[in-house]
Amino acid sequence: MLRICFVPQVLFLGLFCAINLPFAIAARTSEPKWIRVSSSHFAVLTDAGEKKGREVSLRLEQMRDIFSQLFSKTKLRLPEPLDVITLKSDEEYIRVAPLRQGRPTSAAGFFLPGEDRNYIVLDLSADESWRAVAREFARLMLTFNYPPTQDWFDEGFAQYFSSLRLQENQAQIGGLPEQNLPWEQGFPGQASGASNPAKSFVELLNHQWLTLPNLFTMQAGEQGYPPIFYAESWIVMHYFLSKNKLSDAGTYFGLVKIQRVPLEQAIQQAFGMTAIQLEQAVKEHFQSLAPQWQAQENAPATVKVGSPNSAYQSLAVISANDIGNSVQDIPEAQAQALVAEMEVRLAEHREQGEKDLRTIISDPKGDNSIAHRGLAWTHMEKKEFDQAGEELIRAAQLDPRDTWTRYYLALAKFRAAQSSRNPIQGVSNMIQDLIAVVDWDPDFAEAHNMLAMARLQGGGVHSALESIRVAIQLSPRNEHYLLNLAQINLAGKKWDDATALLDRLKDSSNLQIAQAARKHLEDLPTLKKYGVLPEPSGSQPPQSLSTTSATTGAQGTPADIGEKSSSDQNETITKEPVPDKRKVQYLRGRLMSVDCSQSPAAILTVKTGSRTIQLRTDNYKSLLMVGADEFSCDWANRPVVVNYKAGGKADGDLVSVEVQ
Repeated sequence: MLRICFVPQVLFLGLFCAINLPFAIAARTSEPKWIRVSSSHFAVLTDAGEKKGREVSLRLEQMRDIFSQLFSKTKLRLPEPLDVITLKSDEEYIRVAPLRQGRPTSAAGFFLPGEDRNYIVLDLSADESWRAVAREFARLMLTFNYPPTQDWFDEGFAQYFSSLRLQENQAQIGGLPEQNLPWEQGFPGQASGASNPAKSFVELLNHQWLTLPNLFTMQAGEQGYPPIFYAESWIVMHYFLSKNKLSDAGTYFGLVKIQRVPLEQAIQQAFGMTAIQLEQAVKEHFQSLAPQWQAQENAPATVKVGSPNSAYQSLAVISANDIGNSVQDIPEAQAQALVAEMEVRLAEHREQGEKDLRTIISDPKGDNSIAHRGLAWTHMEKKEFDQAGEELIRAAQLDPRDTWTRYYLALAKFRAAQSSRNPIQGVSNMIQDLIAVVDWDPDFAEAHNMLAMARLQGGGVHSALESIRVAIQLSPRNEHYLLNLAQINLAGKKWDDATALLDRLKDSSNLQIAQAARKHLEDLPTLKKYGVLPEPSGSQPPQSLSTTSATTGAQGTPADIGEKSSSDQNETITKEPVPDKRKVQYLRGRLMSVDCSQSPAAILTVKTGSRTIQLRTDNYKSLLMVGADEFSCDWANRPVVVNYKAGGKADGDLVSVEVQ
């Protein structure tokens, strides 16, 4: 176009260009720098243009398709939201990349796990940057789409999957793994950052093997696993996938994980051979293919997708024509806030991320809900729940339709209860927010888990049970959810179901889960006999499991709703608490008045029909509330639903109040 502008024979075109070129430049610079490319299962935020965004979207969909084929899955779930951010320049990427030994990672992409969501971040200035996260992508898909296994299985498959190569609608898998993060982090006796760590797999297996029982039962030490663990896990999985033995592996895990059959007996039953025979079969498989892998080491560029090679498996995968994409322009300030929201999740970049978020909200034109919810997340990490609440209120004002803000409002209440070991404040609003979240994303497992615990505190054991079962179905490996299910079963007096779960969890490799399960089992006889937990050391009152404080695991404790036993203040000998065996009763009526003259004690006068009853609480600040964030001494003439323990015909002790 510029050449035409300077050709004398078309001088008028040159004049036209001279006039219109500034407008063309202005039009280009006014175009959004950031876009979001969305496919059926992934959304990619990028500043590298639509073509690059579509390519990344295609590769992610293809990886998902390959996983589906390998495990013969017709439906896959991803119950933790996954955000994908792709950056066009190396400089942008280095600014947010994790540090390894004080320097940005050499990988062209990284996977960042989180409790609320996961991230994939790619450097699009590098070729095939998606391959840098193939290993973590495989583990993510296994976590939510395959029953609990042993570590060697997950790591072996992740290493196998990381050899994936894609071209158009064809894939090849089964070569040497090229992404091997344990080596990048370093091992004792292993050089960190080796130039091609995958080479060591062949070298290691030429000289060293673990027995299969040792491999299958190995636990990570303080510095992780030894290199041979990764190499042998990879070749065992290669053997299983090459010989169509994944179903046998599934049978094996059912035997050892659920039925608790001894390991060598489980191997014999599942694979039809002894552990020694299976180990020998795997070694022979390796020896038959080792020359091909050594050839790949020496000349990796000669290995093309589709090249005949018995070490590799070729698969047909979906193409760009099979994937529908939509493209959305993202304002600069919102895009930068999304990047900073990811950045604060990396400890080494948190300070810079917070600074970026505050810079965004300081500009009235750029202020947005994303930046405020990102700051709220940082406050929650510091247990600054009041400040987090302020940021979330501002986020909701800026964008009332932002479902993530509603999720974080619930999460702030949940974490505050965990931190204080008190009941959730504002549980009714929390339930409403979480219902909106699961309507938006029905596969969001953690939202279902929090909804279960909020409903349990509100007295809804059956609805809590429904929610936690959905969470477990979505994330079957999450032992925190199983522990919460056990707690809900205890609250519902389903002793056998709770005991079976706790017996399973007491041997968990997660020490917090195991300790919590053992503690529940120790307390179970007292709970079954008296309906309350045994008094803890110190002067804390007995605790009832009829309502439970928010917890995702071992840190939760039942909320105090029982009546304190009276004792003489001058008495020096601690007496055993007297269990309160009174039945909890239900009453719907109208709250006529509240007497707080003996604060924090309060007396509520409730009328139902022709009957008037006075209900007392020792401390209205710790009273379980539903339908209101906090108790008010000014309430009058309000419809209420109360749970209480009768004292006489016209009085009793409050358990909970629902204000309508």
